[in-house]
Amino acid sequence: MYAMRRWSVRHARGLEWLYDTFAAFMLMLDPLWRRIGYERLEGPAATVEKAVKGFLFDCRMCGHCVLSHTGMSCPMNCPKALRNGPCGGVRPDGMCEIEPEMRCVWIEAYEGSLRMRNPGNIETINGHIDETFKNRSSWLRVTHEAAEARRGLREASAADLVRGRN
Repeated sequence: MYAMRRWSVRHARGLEWLYDTFAAFMLMLDPLWRRIGYERLEGPAATVEKAVKGFLFDCRMCGHCVLSHTGMSCPMNCPKALRNGPCGGVRPDGMCEIEPEMRCVWIEAYEGSLRMRNPGNIETINGHIDETFKNRSSWLRVTHEAAEARRGLREASAADLVRGRN
């Protein structure tokens, strides 16, 4: 797993493109997902997501994926589960103070973020983990939220047209 995690960081740009393409495809299928029911899809989607992201990123299925902000390095792999940067215990050689055979997740995150289109995303403050999303599909949740936002924008635009505000 550790070797795959390191590979994923080294290939952050390609994985970013793959994720963006997959996210657009998932969003395009929102009408189907709504017909089937997002809740009904949760089990199968979480199973597939856990297998894919577990293999590539050693994902812990926290439900609040921030890989796109952390150079494809999952901060939940940090022994202290720090989501916004390294602790003060990174060794001079870049290794973790708690697991000395492992590179600091945040050094990996920084290096991975430099390979991505927007390296500044690493400066995004990541919120706390809402345990109700643990072991649930973040792919499905993000798709559903994006579809709802898109529908909301369309409805607002239509309302503005009706009122003659365009």
